[in-house]
Amino acid sequence: MKFTSAITFLFLASASAFAPTQFGRVNTQLYNNQNPLGEGKSLDYVGGTDPNDKKNYGSLRDKLQAADTERRKAAEEAANRERAAEMAREERAAKIRYMEEMPDDQPAGTVDEFMFKEGVQDQLDKLENDLVGLVPVKSRVKEIAALLVMDKMRRKLGFETAVPPVLGFETAVPSLHMSFTGAPGTGKTTVAVRMGQILAKMGYSRRGHVVLATRDDLVGQYVGHTAPKTKEMIKKAMGGVLLVDEAYYLYNAANDRDYGQESIEILLNVMENNQDDLVVAVAGYKDKMDAFFSYIPGMMSRIGNHIDFPNYQADELVKIAAVMARDLEYSITDDAFPVFQDYIQRRMELPYFSNARTVRNAMDRARMNSAIRTFERFAIQGQNNGMCTVDDLKAITAEDFQVLVDDIVNADTSKRIFA
Repeated sequence: MKFTSAITFLFLASASAFAPTQFGRVNTQLYNNQNPLGEGKSLDYVGGTDPNDKKNYGSLRDKLQAADTERRKAAEEAANRERAAEMAREERAAKIRYMEEMPDDQPAGTVDEFMFKEGVQDQLDKLENDLVGLVPVKSRVKEIAALLVMDKMRRKLGFETAVPPVLGFETAVPSLHMSFTGAPGTGKTTVAVRMGQILAKMGYSRRGHVVLATRDDLVGQYVGHTAPKTKEMIKKAMGGVLLVDEAYYLYNAANDRDYGQESIEILLNVMENNQDDLVVAVAGYKDKMDAFFSYIPGMMSRIGNHIDFPNYQADELVKIAAVMARDLEYSITDDAFPVFQDYIQRRMELPYFSNARTVRNAMDRARMNSAIRTFERFAIQGQNNGMCTVDDLKAITAEDFQVLVDDIVNADTSKRIFA
């Protein structure tokens, strides 16, 4: 009896130990379903609250396909590079065989043929006719043209014209970047235009045009503005010549944060990597350009042609006036030349003299004086019943230039620079 009671008590105690608790229930979202292990809302993706979540998830199949596409593109690019390298090796081998088999007396053509056929001689003739004096400049331009002609003849026979590699860098053309130094009005822009046309005739540039730029065209006014402006000017000049006038204003030694430094770095990069499609020419006063090159040695090392433009003499400026009159279909009378030379000699002693630009301004004033004189004679005074001849409309006389001389002689000292 006692044994039976003990067994019964032990059974009841064990059952109560494993019975569910009755004094509290836990309510969780995971176990809200009737079947916590089945398919239902408790196993659905409900998203998160991460603000950086951009729905950057997808199926495993899509991810594998994208990765396979990237691998295929990389393999195709590597194959293309290998084919290009193989073609280059084959061309090199064929060129070597051609050079070994070519006889020493193989005709390459005459220099005149290349000079006239390519139109180089025509551009040199125009340079000779348009520019009075500047013998050193013309000689330097002819030297550059001679190099280009010889390279063209060498390429026809298969000779190398590329510059030998330096530190892994190689170019197919000689360094054509230029530096023009000299006072205002000495013909720097004219020479740049002629050089651009010569390069186009010889096939060293696609278009041969010249784009003139200053600091205002290249440097911005705030952060992030300089690079787009500089690149836009470079884009306009691609295939021709970019002439940066007064280039030393790009660098401000007194301000380390000046935006011009960014423009210079972009120009240096283009001069190095795109010299087969763009020629950069920098221009300005010689002393300031020398200081600029001392601050930016990388610019100096990338320029292979330095041309110095000397000031004109008085007699050369008189010849320039005659050329301007001819182009404008005017005739300077014989007695007017001495008067104009007297004006030029006086004007050269005053500040802000600008060589050919001063001559151009003087010619504009002489034309105005000629118009006033002709109008006075025939319209107001009624000479010859108001009928004037062709010579009357074309003539620039000593009287027209004398007005300019009188302005210098009679003006106050402080106002002579405007005469």
